[in-house]
Amino acid sequence: MQDKLLGFSRRLLGETEEARDTVQEVFIKLWNLRDKLDQYRNLEAFAMTVTRNHCLDKIKARRTVSLEEKHYYNNDFYSDPSPGEILERKDAASYVKEIIQSLPENQRSVIHLRDVEGYENEEIAKIMDMDVNNIRVILSRTRKKVRNELLKKYYSNENSGHKDSIRKVL
Repeated sequence: MQDKLLGFSRRLLGETEEARDTVQEVFIKLWNLRDKLDQYRNLEAFAMTVTRNHCLDKIKARRTVSLEEKHYYNNDFYSDPSPGEILERKDAASYVKEIIQSLPENQRSVIHLRDVEGYENEEIAKIMDMDVNNIRVILSRTRKKVRNELLKKYYSNENSGHKDSIRKVL
């Protein structure tokens, strides 16, 4: 199984050394579960699932760009923001993070892989072991939900001054 797990891990992570480390971690986990492994009908499928989950954890840990940096400090949106604008954008970004954290795991993973990590839909489909059309639907619905929650918060109360910040987020 080692070669199969290594190839799978390498495709998901893109780095041979990190893939080797992941496979080693998977085998350690399997060893620690050795008394319970007979409960699984297909040990290879279980090992592939554990490998996939470890790879997703590593991809999530690579988070190098924060939401604020990605959406609010990009020169495409503004040239010289005032301190108040920066604060409004940080506030909106913080709320977007809260919304995303409240989403189901598959939606959270898809939006993270696409909008934070920058993966293409086809790559996400491989990582998530899903159909690419399903990824597109999940991404579309997730973005719509985040947008609606954000608009609901800022358009429904006295925070209407944040409208420009919200437009820049969306």
